[in-house]
Amino acid sequence: MMDDAFLTTEEVLEYLQVNLRTVYRLIKAGKIPAVRVGRQWRFRKRDIDVWLETQRPRSGSAGAGSARPATPPAGRPRILVVDDEETIRELLLKTLALAEYEVDVAPDGRTAVDRMRMIQYDLLITDLRMPGVDGLTVIREARRLKADIPVIILTGYSSEASAIEAINLGVQGYLTKPFRIPRVLAAAAKALGETVS
Repeated sequence: MMDDAFLTTEEVLEYLQVNLRTVYRLIKAGKIPAVRVGRQWRFRKRDIDVWLETQRPRSGSAGAGSARPATPPAGRPRILVVDDEETIRELLLKTLALAEYEVDVAPDGRTAVDRMRMIQYDLLITDLRMPGVDGLTVIREARRLKADIPVIILTGYSSEASAIEAINLGVQGYLTKPFRIPRVLAAAAKALGETVS
């Protein structure tokens, strides 16, 4: 594929691995240039690549000592993703950042609790089973710090007992691994009270 090639909307969805709603949000926000051709959008691959390069996580952003602003840019909800699997953290970081969210990640429950004590989040997405401090403990601590924080649970070990406890804790979403990215984006938008078109 040449750098000057134009991509269709379907090709951009496949190239970025995001859903249609996310692409429309990026166009509306002026993040990726698009040209309207009849009823279709066309995107220059070079422009997409330049934009993707600006979205790469800054080195050290997941470290405990990294300095992050206390407040995200205006209108961007801040999400904390907690999972002990690096591939899951990286996937969610990339996907949610593409969807215009401000995202922090934590590799374990203890780090997550420390982050929540320093930064106020709009949404918590957490794994349930992690070594040390588990997801349910993270949720309880999050609710102690901010009673109305929406929570989405990701788990590969769904059980009736954990589902009941999650419901009792008032979680907004309960997704089992492996999950599909559109489901995560839809759950995040719903938990944050955004309208999903």
